[in-house]
Amino acid sequence: MLLSDLMNVWEANSLTTRTIEHLTMFSIAIVIASIIGVSLGIYLYSRPGIAHPVLNFLNVVETIPDIPLLVLLLPIFGLGEEPTIVASILYSLLPITRNTYTGLKEVDQQYVDIAHAMGLSQRDILFRVRIPLSLPMIAGGLRIALVFTMGVVTLGGLIAAGGLGAALIAGIQLYEVGTILVAGIWTGLLAVILDGFAGSIEKKLQRRYGTW
Repeated sequence: MLLSDLMNVWEANSLTTRTIEHLTMFSIAIVIASIIGVSLGIYLYSRPGIAHPVLNFLNVVETIPDIPLLVLLLPIFGLGEEPTIVASILYSLLPITRNTYTGLKEVDQQYVDIAHAMGLSQRDILFRVRIPLSLPMIAGGLRIALVFTMGVVTLGGLIAAGGLGAALIAGIQLYEVGTILVAGIWTGLLAVILDGFAGSIEKKLQRRYGTW
């Protein structure tokens, strides 16, 4: 009986479609944030004079509450997926950029000295020594960004972005306890699964390149 009720709630709220919408927004946001964040972290490492102002600015963005940020983006991007994805990217930039910059900066000097002794250029040292040794730290930033992104994408249901947040909002508005429980538990379970996957990658990188 419980399984039958569960399936009825799942089908009535089109949770398979909602899950696909949710993961699509999540994937787009985390990929774009990763590309921008890692690139920005590398750039800040090469321009240390502007690192602190930029990181402080990203920290200010991070302190803006989720819902007000979504509201601020509505006049620019309208309702739906776009402001949700943009907000997710903005929230994810700080941990990825900061961890990339810190990881590159704190590579053990002995490895750099060895690379210099081997005749490697600064560019070669960056891409063949510093970045590989920074991967555990970068993965840690991505893991934090993953959690932020899942949360913001869920809140996107408030602004007609679809995804599992839409099912949750509908359940709350209509006070359908079954919908709230099923959509809420499934959303939380997805976040745990993705965090576990990211955590396993981080541990593998730590075993390969060491921890900080």
